[in-house]
Amino acid sequence: MSTDYPEVEQGEPPLPSSNPLRDPADRRLPRIAGPSGLVIFGVTGDLSRKKLMPAIYDLANRGLLPPGFSLVGFARREWEDEDFAKEVHDAVKQHSRTPFREEVWQQLAKGMRFIQGSFDDDEAFEHLRKTIQDLDAAQGTGGNFAFYLSVPPSAFPIVVQQLKKHGLADPPNGSWRRAVIEKPFGHDLASAQELNRIVHEVFPRDEVFRIDHYLGKETVQNILALRFANTMFEPIWNRSYVDHVQITMAEDIGIGGRAGYYDGIGAARDVIQNHLLQLMALTAIEEPASFHPKALVAEKLKVLSAVKLPADLGGHTVRGQYTTGWQGGEEVPGYLDEDGINPESTTDTYAAIKLEINNRRWAGVPFYLRTGKRLGRRVTEIAVVFKRAPYLPFDAYATEELGQNALVIRVQPDEGVTVRFGSKVPGTSFEVRDVTMDFQYGESFTESSPEAYERLILDVLLGDANLFPRHQEVELSWQILDPIEKYWDSHGKPAQYPAGTWGPAEADEMLARDGRSWRRP
Repeated sequence: MSTDYPEVEQGEPPLPSSNPLRDPADRRLPRIAGPSGLVIFGVTGDLSRKKLMPAIYDLANRGLLPPGFSLVGFARREWEDEDFAKEVHDAVKQHSRTPFREEVWQQLAKGMRFIQGSFDDDEAFEHLRKTIQDLDAAQGTGGNFAFYLSVPPSAFPIVVQQLKKHGLADPPNGSWRRAVIEKPFGHDLASAQELNRIVHEVFPRDEVFRIDHYLGKETVQNILALRFANTMFEPIWNRSYVDHVQITMAEDIGIGGRAGYYDGIGAARDVIQNHLLQLMALTAIEEPASFHPKALVAEKLKVLSAVKLPADLGGHTVRGQYTTGWQGGEEVPGYLDEDGINPESTTDTYAAIKLEINNRRWAGVPFYLRTGKRLGRRVTEIAVVFKRAPYLPFDAYATEELGQNALVIRVQPDEGVTVRFGSKVPGTSFEVRDVTMDFQYGESFTESSPEAYERLILDVLLGDANLFPRHQEVELSWQILDPIEKYWDSHGKPAQYPAGTWGPAEADEMLARDGRSWRRP
Protein backbone atom coordinates (compact mmCIF):
# COMPACT_ATOMS: atom_id res chain seq x y z
CA MET A 1 0.00 0.00 0.00
CA SER A 2 1.46 3.37 -0.99
CA THR A 3 1.59 6.24 1.49
CA ASP A 4 1.38 9.91 0.55
CA TYR A 5 2.97 12.67 2.55
CA PRO A 6 1.23 15.84 1.33
CA GLU A 7 3.40 18.13 3.45
CA VAL A 8 6.50 17.08 1.49
CA GLU A 9 6.81 18.05 -2.16
CA GLN A 10 5.85 15.24 -4.47
CA GLY A 11 8.06 14.38 -7.38
CA GLU A 12 11.35 14.61 -5.46
CA PRO A 13 13.83 12.01 -6.68
CA PRO A 14 14.35 9.05 -4.36
CA LEU A 15 17.27 9.06 -1.98
CA PRO A 16 20.45 7.36 -3.19
CA SER A 17 20.54 3.62 -2.80
CA SER A 18 22.14 1.99 0.21
CA ASN A 19 25.83 1.26 0.38
CA PRO A 20 26.45 -2.00 -1.55
CA LEU A 21 28.86 -3.14 1.18
CA ARG A 22 26.01 -3.25 3.65
CA ASP A 23 22.95 -5.46 3.78
CA PRO A 24 20.10 -2.95 4.16
CA ALA A 25 18.00 -5.58 5.88
CA ASP A 26 20.46 -5.85 8.77
CA ARG A 27 20.43 -2.63 10.77
CA ARG A 28 23.10 -3.99 13.12
CA LEU A 29 25.86 -3.77 10.54
CA PRO A 30 27.94 -0.56 10.48
CA ARG A 31 27.08 1.92 7.78
CA ILE A 32 30.16 2.46 5.62
CA ALA A 33 30.42 5.37 3.21
CA GLY A 34 31.18 4.60 -0.41
CA PRO A 35 33.78 6.43 -2.55
CA SER A 36 33.50 10.12 -1.68
CA GLY A 37 35.14 13.34 -0.57
CA LEU A 38 34.33 16.45 1.45
CA VAL A 39 35.16 20.08 0.66
CA ILE A 40 35.07 22.42 3.67
CA PHE A 41 34.67 26.14 3.06
CA GLY A 42 35.86 28.13 6.07
CA VAL A 43 38.17 25.32 7.04
CA THR A 44 40.30 27.55 9.32
CA GLY A 45 37.43 28.31 11.73
CA ASP A 46 36.82 26.90 15.21
CA LEU A 47 33.99 24.61 14.05
CA SER A 48 36.23 22.93 11.52
CA ARG A 49 39.19 22.62 13.87
CA LYS A 50 37.32 21.44 16.96
CA LYS A 51 34.49 19.40 15.43
CA LEU A 52 34.69 18.61 11.72
CA MET A 53 38.31 17.52 11.33
CA PRO A 54 38.28 15.35 14.49
CA ALA A 55 34.95 13.81 13.41
CA ILE A 56 36.38 12.88 10.01
CA TYR A 57 39.41 11.25 11.63
CA ASP A 58 37.20 9.37 14.13
CA LEU A 59 35.07 8.03 11.28
CA ALA A 60 38.21 6.86 9.47
CA ASN A 61 39.53 5.32 12.67
CA ARG A 62 36.28 3.38 13.07
CA GLY A 63 36.56 2.06 9.50
CA LEU A 64 33.49 3.95 8.29
CA LEU A 65 35.18 5.94 5.50
CA PRO A 66 36.47 4.50 2.23
CA PRO A 67 40.27 4.11 1.87
CA GLY A 68 40.35 6.82 -0.79
CA PHE A 69 38.31 9.37 1.15
CA SER A 70 39.43 12.91 0.28
CA LEU A 71 39.30 16.13 2.31
CA VAL A 72 39.71 19.50 0.61
CA GLY A 73 40.05 22.72 2.59
CA PHE A 74 39.12 26.11 1.11
CA ALA A 75 40.19 29.34 2.86
CA ARG A 76 42.20 32.53 2.43
CA ARG A 77 45.29 31.28 4.26
CA GLU A 78 48.42 31.06 2.16
CA TRP A 79 48.90 27.37 2.82
CA GLU A 80 50.26 24.51 0.79
CA ASP A 81 48.76 21.03 1.03
CA GLU A 82 51.37 20.14 3.67
CA ASP A 83 50.38 23.11 5.85
CA PHE A 84 46.75 22.06 5.70
CA ALA A 85 47.63 18.47 6.58
CA LYS A 86 49.56 19.71 9.63
CA GLU A 87 46.56 21.81 10.72
CA VAL A 88 44.31 18.76 10.46
CA HIS A 89 46.89 16.63 12.28
CA ASP A 90 47.09 19.07 15.20
CA ALA A 91 43.30 19.37 15.43
CA VAL A 92 42.93 15.59 15.42
CA LYS A 93 45.57 15.08 18.09
CA GLN A 94 43.91 17.67 20.32
CA HIS A 95 40.20 17.04 19.78
CA SER A 96 39.55 13.55 18.38
CA ARG A 97 37.48 11.12 20.43
CA THR A 98 39.28 7.93 19.40
CA PRO A 99 42.97 7.08 19.93
CA PHE A 100 45.45 8.39 17.37
CA ARG A 101 46.79 5.71 15.03
CA GLU A 102 49.57 6.59 12.64
CA GLU A 103 48.46 4.16 9.91
CA VAL A 104 44.95 5.65 9.87
CA TRP A 105 46.37 9.15 9.72
CA GLN A 106 48.72 8.34 6.85
CA GLN A 107 45.88 6.82 4.82
CA LEU A 108 43.68 9.86 5.45
CA ALA A 109 46.45 12.37 4.72
CA LYS A 110 46.91 11.00 1.18
CA GLY A 111 43.61 12.53 0.15
CA MET A 112 44.11 16.00 1.69
CA ARG A 113 44.33 19.09 -0.49
CA PHE A 114 44.10 22.83 0.14
CA ILE A 115 42.70 25.62 -2.05
CA GLN A 116 43.72 29.18 -1.23
CA GLY A 117 41.27 31.91 -2.22
CA SER A 118 38.29 34.08 -1.37
CA PHE A 119 34.68 33.19 -2.12
CA ASP A 120 34.53 35.58 -5.09
CA ASP A 121 37.79 34.28 -6.59
CA ASP A 122 36.96 32.56 -9.88
CA GLU A 123 40.51 31.28 -10.24
CA ALA A 124 40.31 29.55 -6.86
CA PHE A 125 37.07 27.79 -7.80
CA GLU A 126 38.61 26.65 -11.08
CA HIS A 127 41.51 25.28 -9.05
CA LEU A 128 38.97 23.49 -6.84
CA ARG A 129 37.28 21.96 -9.88
CA LYS A 130 40.61 20.69 -11.22
CA THR A 131 41.58 19.35 -7.78
CA ILE A 132 38.37 17.35 -7.53
CA GLN A 133 38.99 15.85 -10.96
CA ASP A 134 42.53 14.90 -9.90
CA LEU A 135 41.23 13.28 -6.71
CA ASP A 136 38.70 11.27 -8.69
CA ALA A 137 41.61 9.80 -10.63
CA ALA A 138 44.11 9.43 -7.79
CA GLN A 139 41.81 8.49 -4.87
CA GLY A 140 38.86 6.89 -6.63
CA THR A 141 36.26 9.28 -5.18
CA GLY A 142 33.96 8.57 -8.12
CA GLY A 143 32.90 12.19 -8.53
CA ASN A 144 31.02 12.07 -5.21
CA PHE A 145 31.64 15.25 -3.21
CA ALA A 146 29.82 17.14 -0.45
CA PHE A 147 30.45 20.86 0.01
CA TYR A 148 30.36 21.88 3.67
CA LEU A 149 29.63 25.61 4.15
CA SER A 150 31.24 26.33 7.53
CA VAL A 151 30.98 30.05 6.76
CA PRO A 152 28.90 33.06 7.93
CA PRO A 153 25.31 32.95 6.63
CA SER A 154 25.96 36.04 4.52
CA ALA A 155 28.44 33.99 2.47
CA PHE A 156 26.04 31.12 1.68
CA PRO A 157 24.65 32.64 -1.55
CA ILE A 158 27.99 33.54 -3.12
CA VAL A 159 29.55 30.14 -2.35
CA VAL A 160 26.55 28.28 -3.75
CA GLN A 161 26.47 30.45 -6.87
CA GLN A 162 30.20 29.98 -7.42
CA LEU A 163 29.74 26.22 -7.21
CA LYS A 164 27.10 26.48 -9.90
CA LYS A 165 29.12 28.87 -12.08
CA HIS A 166 32.13 26.56 -12.18
CA GLY A 167 30.18 23.34 -12.70
CA LEU A 168 31.00 21.95 -9.27
CA ALA A 169 27.38 21.38 -8.29
CA ASP A 170 26.74 19.21 -11.36
CA PRO A 171 27.67 15.59 -10.66
CA PRO A 172 29.23 13.39 -13.32
CA ASN A 173 27.02 10.53 -14.47
CA GLY A 174 26.20 8.12 -11.67
CA SER A 175 27.68 10.29 -8.90
CA TRP A 176 26.35 12.92 -6.51
CA ARG A 177 27.08 16.43 -5.27
CA ARG A 178 25.62 17.71 -1.97
CA ALA A 179 25.51 20.96 -0.03
CA VAL A 180 25.87 20.99 3.76
CA ILE A 181 24.76 24.23 5.41
CA GLU A 182 25.29 25.24 9.04
CA LYS A 183 22.77 27.23 11.06
CA PRO A 184 21.51 29.88 11.28
CA PHE A 185 19.54 29.33 8.09
CA GLY A 186 18.31 32.88 7.67
CA HIS A 187 17.44 35.38 10.41
CA ASP A 188 13.68 35.46 9.78
CA LEU A 189 11.10 33.83 7.51
CA ALA A 190 11.74 36.08 4.51
CA SER A 191 15.51 35.58 4.54
CA ALA A 192 15.11 31.81 5.02
CA GLN A 193 12.77 31.60 2.04
CA GLU A 194 15.18 33.59 -0.11
CA LEU A 195 18.11 31.43 0.94
CA ASN A 196 16.11 28.29 0.20
CA ARG A 197 15.32 29.64 -3.25
CA ILE A 198 19.01 30.34 -3.99
CA VAL A 199 20.21 26.97 -2.75
CA HIS A 200 17.48 24.99 -4.52
CA GLU A 201 18.31 26.66 -7.82
CA VAL A 202 21.72 24.98 -7.61
CA PHE A 203 21.20 21.72 -5.68
CA PRO A 204 18.20 19.36 -5.75
CA ARG A 205 16.15 19.52 -2.55
CA ASP A 206 17.19 16.04 -1.42
CA GLU A 207 20.88 16.93 -1.82
CA VAL A 208 20.73 19.87 0.62
CA PHE A 209 21.63 18.95 4.21
CA ARG A 210 20.91 21.61 6.84
CA ILE A 211 22.97 20.84 9.92
CA ASP A 212 21.36 20.93 13.35
CA HIS A 213 24.03 19.20 15.39
CA TYR A 214 21.59 18.51 18.24
CA LEU A 215 19.78 16.03 16.03
CA GLY A 216 22.99 14.03 15.77
CA LYS A 217 23.20 13.45 19.51
CA GLU A 218 22.48 9.91 20.63
CA THR A 219 20.10 11.09 23.36
CA VAL A 220 18.00 13.06 20.90
CA GLN A 221 17.68 10.02 18.65
CA ASN A 222 16.74 8.03 21.76
CA ILE A 223 13.54 10.09 22.06
CA LEU A 224 12.16 8.04 19.18
CA ALA A 225 13.36 4.75 20.66
CA LEU A 226 12.01 5.63 24.10
CA ARG A 227 8.57 6.43 22.73
CA PHE A 228 8.06 3.90 19.98
CA ALA A 229 10.04 0.86 21.19
CA ASN A 230 8.40 0.75 24.63
CA THR A 231 4.72 0.10 25.31
CA MET A 232 4.86 1.61 28.80
CA PHE A 233 5.20 5.25 27.65
CA GLU A 234 3.02 5.73 24.57
CA PRO A 235 -0.37 5.17 26.32
CA ILE A 236 0.32 8.08 28.69
CA TRP A 237 2.13 10.34 26.19
CA ASN A 238 -0.85 12.65 25.67
CA ARG A 239 -3.05 15.39 27.11
CA SER A 240 -4.93 12.97 29.37
CA TYR A 241 -1.84 12.34 31.50
CA VAL A 242 0.78 15.00 30.66
CA ASP A 243 0.47 18.28 32.56
CA HIS A 244 3.17 20.19 30.65
CA VAL A 245 6.56 19.81 28.97
CA GLN A 246 9.70 21.83 29.71
CA ILE A 247 12.58 21.92 27.22
CA THR A 248 15.73 23.61 28.49
CA MET A 249 19.10 24.39 26.95
CA ALA A 250 21.22 26.23 29.51
CA GLU A 251 24.83 27.33 29.08
CA ASP A 252 27.13 28.50 31.84
CA ILE A 253 29.41 30.38 29.45
CA GLY A 254 29.04 33.85 27.99
CA ILE A 255 29.46 34.81 24.36
CA GLY A 256 33.25 34.36 24.40
CA GLY A 257 34.74 35.78 21.22
CA ARG A 258 31.48 35.53 19.24
CA ALA A 259 30.32 39.14 19.67
CA GLY A 260 30.33 39.75 15.92
CA TYR A 261 28.07 36.77 15.33
CA TYR A 262 25.87 36.84 18.43
CA ASP A 263 24.92 40.51 18.81
CA GLY A 264 21.78 41.12 16.81
CA ILE A 265 20.91 37.41 16.67
CA GLY A 266 20.36 36.43 20.29
CA ALA A 267 19.29 33.36 22.18
CA ALA A 268 15.89 32.82 20.56
CA ARG A 269 17.19 32.93 16.98
CA ASP A 270 20.36 31.03 17.87
CA VAL A 271 18.74 28.17 19.81
CA ILE A 272 14.94 28.17 20.01
CA GLN A 273 14.29 28.50 16.26
CA ASN A 274 16.29 25.38 15.50
CA HIS A 275 17.41 23.19 18.41
CA LEU A 276 14.48 23.57 20.80
CA LEU A 277 11.69 23.53 18.22
CA GLN A 278 13.22 20.37 16.75
CA LEU A 279 13.32 18.77 20.21
CA MET A 280 9.70 19.79 20.75
CA ALA A 281 8.67 18.29 17.40
CA LEU A 282 10.37 14.97 18.16
CA THR A 283 8.77 14.88 21.61
CA ALA A 284 5.29 15.55 20.22
CA ILE A 285 5.15 13.69 16.87
CA GLU A 286 2.86 10.82 16.08
CA GLU A 287 4.46 7.49 15.24
CA PRO A 288 5.80 7.71 11.68
CA ALA A 289 4.91 5.02 9.16
CA SER A 290 8.64 4.32 8.91
CA PHE A 291 11.93 6.06 9.63
CA HIS A 292 12.38 7.00 6.01
CA PRO A 293 13.20 10.73 5.95
CA LYS A 294 9.97 11.68 4.19
CA ALA A 295 7.83 9.86 6.74
CA LEU A 296 9.65 11.43 9.68
CA VAL A 297 9.56 14.92 8.16
CA ALA A 298 5.85 14.59 7.46
CA GLU A 299 5.12 13.98 11.14
CA LYS A 300 7.37 16.82 12.32
CA LEU A 301 5.68 19.18 9.88
CA LYS A 302 2.28 18.28 11.32
CA VAL A 303 3.47 19.29 14.78
CA LEU A 304 5.10 22.55 13.70
CA SER A 305 2.03 23.45 11.62
CA ALA A 306 -0.20 22.94 14.66
CA VAL A 307 1.80 25.20 17.01
CA LYS A 308 -0.25 27.98 18.61
CA LEU A 309 1.35 31.12 20.01
CA PRO A 310 0.07 32.47 23.34
CA ALA A 311 -2.55 35.21 23.02
CA ASP A 312 -0.64 37.28 25.58
CA LEU A 313 2.92 37.49 24.23
CA GLY A 314 3.83 39.89 27.02
CA GLY A 315 2.77 37.46 29.72
CA HIS A 316 4.01 34.22 28.16
CA THR A 317 7.30 35.13 26.51
CA VAL A 318 10.40 36.55 28.20
CA ARG A 319 13.72 37.79 26.92
CA GLY A 320 16.65 38.66 29.16
CA GLN A 321 20.24 39.83 29.27
CA TYR A 322 22.86 38.73 31.79
CA THR A 323 24.53 41.31 33.98
CA THR A 324 27.69 41.12 36.08
CA GLY A 325 27.66 38.17 38.43
CA TRP A 326 29.59 35.24 39.87
CA GLN A 327 30.22 31.99 38.06
CA GLY A 328 32.63 29.22 38.95
CA GLY A 329 33.94 31.24 41.88
CA GLU A 330 34.90 34.29 39.85
CA GLU A 331 33.21 37.51 38.87
CA VAL A 332 32.22 37.70 35.20
CA PRO A 333 31.15 40.74 33.15
CA GLY A 334 27.63 41.47 31.99
CA TYR A 335 26.65 41.16 28.34
CA LEU A 336 26.85 44.89 27.67
CA ASP A 337 30.39 44.91 29.12
CA GLU A 338 31.65 42.14 26.82
CA ASP A 339 34.23 43.09 24.19
CA GLY A 340 32.64 44.11 20.90
CA ILE A 341 29.10 44.60 22.26
CA ASN A 342 27.23 47.85 21.72
CA PRO A 343 26.38 49.23 25.18
CA GLU A 344 22.86 49.99 23.90
CA SER A 345 22.29 46.46 22.55
CA THR A 346 18.91 44.85 23.19
CA THR A 347 20.04 41.38 22.03
CA ASP A 348 18.61 38.61 24.21
CA THR A 349 20.98 36.21 25.97
CA TYR A 350 17.97 34.48 27.59
CA ALA A 351 14.65 33.57 26.01
CA ALA A 352 11.64 31.65 27.32
CA ILE A 353 8.38 31.07 25.47
CA LYS A 354 5.16 29.15 25.97
CA LEU A 355 3.68 27.26 23.04
CA GLU A 356 0.73 24.94 22.56
CA ILE A 357 0.08 22.30 19.90
CA ASN A 358 -3.45 22.27 18.56
CA ASN A 359 -4.09 18.61 17.85
CA ARG A 360 -5.97 15.76 19.52
CA ARG A 361 -2.92 14.45 21.39
CA TRP A 362 -1.65 17.72 22.87
CA ALA A 363 -4.49 20.27 22.96
CA GLY A 364 -4.24 22.26 26.19
CA VAL A 365 -0.75 21.00 27.15
CA PRO A 366 1.74 23.89 27.36
CA PHE A 367 5.28 23.42 26.08
CA TYR A 368 7.71 25.76 27.84
CA LEU A 369 10.98 26.36 25.94
CA ARG A 370 13.90 28.25 27.50
CA THR A 371 17.53 28.88 26.71
CA GLY A 372 20.19 31.20 28.02
CA LYS A 373 23.83 32.00 28.56
CA ARG A 374 25.54 32.51 31.92
CA LEU A 375 22.95 30.34 33.67
CA GLY A 376 23.48 28.13 36.71
CA ARG A 377 25.07 25.25 34.83
CA ARG A 378 25.35 23.66 31.41
CA VAL A 379 22.46 21.32 30.73
CA THR A 380 20.02 20.38 27.99
CA GLU A 381 16.97 18.34 28.90
CA ILE A 382 13.38 17.53 28.00
CA ALA A 383 11.10 17.13 31.03
CA VAL A 384 7.68 15.57 30.50
CA VAL A 385 5.77 16.43 33.68
CA PHE A 386 2.66 14.35 34.40
CA LYS A 387 -0.59 15.34 36.06
CA ARG A 388 -1.12 14.59 39.71
CA ALA A 389 -3.10 11.51 40.66
CA PRO A 390 -6.81 12.39 40.82
CA TYR A 391 -7.08 10.93 44.33
CA LEU A 392 -4.46 10.15 46.99
CA PRO A 393 -5.67 7.75 49.71
CA PHE A 394 -3.11 9.09 52.22
CA ASP A 395 -3.17 11.62 55.00
CA ALA A 396 -2.13 15.10 53.87
CA TYR A 397 1.09 15.01 55.95
CA ALA A 398 2.13 11.77 54.22
CA THR A 399 2.42 13.44 50.80
CA GLU A 400 3.71 16.91 51.75
CA GLU A 401 7.00 16.28 49.91
CA LEU A 402 5.47 14.53 46.91
CA GLY A 403 5.70 16.36 43.59
CA GLN A 404 4.53 15.44 40.12
CA ASN A 405 5.81 12.41 38.26
CA ALA A 406 8.26 13.35 35.53
CA LEU A 407 10.27 11.68 32.79
CA VAL A 408 13.42 13.67 32.02
CA ILE A 409 15.54 13.04 28.93
CA ARG A 410 19.02 14.48 29.52
CA VAL A 411 20.58 15.46 26.19
CA GLN A 412 23.79 16.83 27.73
CA PRO A 413 25.83 16.34 29.81
CA ASP A 414 25.46 12.97 31.62
CA GLU A 415 23.28 11.69 28.77
CA GLY A 416 20.44 9.49 29.91
CA VAL A 417 16.88 9.31 31.21
CA THR A 418 15.51 9.93 34.70
CA VAL A 419 12.06 8.93 35.95
CA ARG A 420 10.72 10.66 39.07
CA PHE A 421 7.94 8.98 41.04
CA GLY A 422 6.63 8.64 44.59
CA SER A 423 7.84 5.96 47.00
CA LYS A 424 7.27 5.16 50.65
CA VAL A 425 9.99 6.39 53.00
CA PRO A 426 11.44 3.50 55.08
CA GLY A 427 10.11 3.46 58.65
CA THR A 428 7.02 2.75 60.67
CA SER A 429 5.10 5.81 59.49
CA PHE A 430 3.53 6.01 56.03
CA GLU A 431 5.25 8.90 54.25
CA VAL A 432 5.55 9.23 50.45
CA ARG A 433 8.43 11.13 48.89
CA ASP A 434 9.87 11.65 45.40
CA VAL A 435 12.61 9.27 44.26
CA THR A 436 14.32 8.84 40.88
CA MET A 437 15.36 5.98 38.66
CA ASP A 438 18.34 6.93 36.55
CA PHE A 439 19.59 5.47 33.28
CA GLN A 440 22.97 6.72 32.00
CA TYR A 441 24.40 5.89 28.60
CA GLY A 442 27.93 5.68 29.97
CA GLU A 443 26.98 2.99 32.48
CA SER A 444 24.67 0.89 30.32
CA PHE A 445 26.68 0.54 27.10
CA THR A 446 30.31 -0.46 26.75
CA GLU A 447 30.97 1.65 23.67
CA SER A 448 31.16 5.42 23.92
CA SER A 449 28.66 7.53 22.01
CA PRO A 450 30.00 9.06 18.81
CA GLU A 451 30.08 12.82 18.55
CA ALA A 452 27.09 14.37 16.78
CA TYR A 453 29.22 15.52 13.85
CA GLU A 454 30.49 11.99 13.25
CA ARG A 455 26.95 10.76 12.73
CA LEU A 456 25.92 13.76 10.65
CA ILE A 457 28.94 13.76 8.33
CA LEU A 458 28.52 10.02 7.73
CA ASP A 459 24.82 10.53 7.01
CA VAL A 460 25.68 13.21 4.43
CA LEU A 461 28.07 10.83 2.66
CA LEU A 462 25.43 8.09 2.74
CA GLY A 463 22.62 10.40 1.60
CA ASP A 464 20.59 9.67 4.75
CA ALA A 465 18.49 12.76 5.50
CA ASN A 466 16.73 11.52 8.66
CA LEU A 467 18.54 13.89 11.02
CA PHE A 468 18.50 17.00 8.82
CA PRO A 469 15.66 19.55 8.90
CA ARG A 470 14.03 20.10 5.53
CA HIS A 471 13.35 23.59 4.26
CA GLN A 472 9.66 23.39 5.24
CA GLU A 473 10.66 22.78 8.87
CA VAL A 474 13.00 25.76 8.81
CA GLU A 475 10.33 28.05 7.41
CA LEU A 476 7.65 26.87 9.84
CA SER A 477 10.05 27.45 12.74
CA TRP A 478 10.59 31.04 11.59
CA GLN A 479 6.81 31.49 11.29
CA ILE A 480 6.58 30.56 14.97
CA LEU A 481 9.40 32.81 16.14
CA ASP A 482 8.96 35.89 13.94
CA PRO A 483 5.86 37.28 15.73
CA ILE A 484 7.63 36.89 19.08
CA GLU A 485 10.74 38.70 17.86
CA LYS A 486 8.56 41.46 16.37
CA TYR A 487 6.76 41.87 19.69
CA TRP A 488 10.03 42.07 21.61
CA ASP A 489 11.45 44.64 19.19
CA SER A 490 8.56 47.00 19.97
CA HIS A 491 8.41 46.51 23.74
CA GLY A 492 11.47 47.96 25.38
CA LYS A 493 14.65 46.36 26.63
CA PRO A 494 15.25 42.80 27.84
CA ALA A 495 14.82 41.91 31.50
CA GLN A 496 18.07 41.54 33.42
CA TYR A 497 19.48 38.62 35.39
CA PRO A 498 22.82 38.24 37.20
CA ALA A 499 25.28 35.84 35.62
CA GLY A 500 25.28 32.48 37.42
CA THR A 501 21.54 32.51 38.16
CA TRP A 502 18.70 30.77 36.32
CA GLY A 503 17.37 33.74 34.40
CA PRO A 504 15.21 36.81 35.02
CA ALA A 505 12.45 36.86 37.62
CA GLU A 506 9.98 37.51 34.81
CA ALA A 507 10.56 33.95 33.56
CA ASP A 508 9.53 32.53 36.95
CA GLU A 509 6.48 34.79 36.93
CA MET A 510 5.57 33.48 33.47
CA LEU A 511 5.12 29.95 34.80
CA ALA A 512 3.65 31.12 38.09
CA ARG A 513 0.74 32.63 36.14
CA ASP A 514 -0.09 29.09 35.07
CA GLY A 515 0.38 27.67 38.56
CA ARG A 516 3.68 26.00 37.62
CA SER A 517 7.40 26.49 38.19
CA TRP A 518 10.60 25.76 36.31
CA ARG A 519 12.49 22.59 37.11
CA ARG A 520 15.91 23.14 38.62
CA PRO A 521 18.13 20.86 36.50
